[in-house]
Amino acid sequence: MADDLKYGYKGAEPTQSFGNNTGVFDPNDINNLIADNKWTQFGQLELIETQTASETYYDFTNLGNYNVHFLTFNNAGGSTQAYFNIRLSNDNGSNFIASGYQYAAQYGQANGTFGPLQSTSTTSFLGLTGYTLASETGSSAVGYVYLYNLLDSSKYSFCTYQTMTKINSAQGNQPQFRFGSAVLPTAETHNAIRFFNNATTSNDIDSISLYGIRYS
Repeated sequence: MADDLKYGYKGAEPTQSFGNNTGVFDPNDINNLIADNKWTQFGQLELIETQTASETYYDFTNLGNYNVHFLTFNNAGGSTQAYFNIRLSNDNGSNFIASGYQYAAQYGQANGTFGPLQSTSTTSFLGLTGYTLASETGSSAVGYVYLYNLLDSSKYSFCTYQTMTKINSAQGNQPQFRFGSAVLPTAETHNAIRFFNNATTSNDIDSISLYGIRYS
């Protein structure tokens, strides 16, 4: 790449910024702009935080500045029989809201059992996964959650999710899928997320990561 033809221009280099790229770009140009966070890629995932330790709660109190967040978790299991949920906070994680959520979901199991899950008044984005028990080999959950409008004080906070759980032996010892959506129908800023199990006991988890979707 000749210096006097950078970005397809001869002479002064044009200013580059996200949403305002000017010129003709070769792969090296694009790689350099990506490294400088100046290349326009709407919808790209940007990692906010990853947690890996065994904890009772996984709290995310830095949500960046995004309209849409993406949370993904790998091999999550409770120390007692438990399923995983999400609560939101409107005070930066000092307290987490424990009422007023609504959700609708569907589950299915390898034995052919299928059914709905729903509530118009519950304590969290409830039942994201089936029941796990970390002490049983293979009993764990994986999945992802999209969260919408958390930082917009004029809109409700929503989520959609899809998960797969190897449920523990007391629940049938088989794979179970769940997919659904939920809402906290209060128009306010929700600036922290808590991922936890309903037994509020410690968890074994390989990783849980929160991303923002840029310019969503």
